[in-house]
Amino acid sequence: MAQQPQERLDRINELAKKDRSVGLTPEEKIERQQLREAYLKDFRAGLRDQIEHTQVFDKKGHEITSKKVQKIQREHGWRKD
Repeated sequence: MAQQPQERLDRINELAKKDRSVGLTPEEKIERQQLREAYLKDFRAGLRDQIEHTQVFDKKGHEITSKKVQKIQREHGWRKD
């Protein structure tokens, strides 16, 4: 069963606390590494999604969103220009 992000983070923290106090078994070390990798994958995907949906404007109201992000936004149909 897939864990929710908060459950995954809670488990990572639980394993970190146990590692500092009594140490981890080899199985727990593997679990911790898998949880960390899954957490980072989700974090990166969320950050990428946030960046791709963001438009940036200067103080004068001119859009200064990077051309690369504008292209991605057009490809996904998020821009009408």
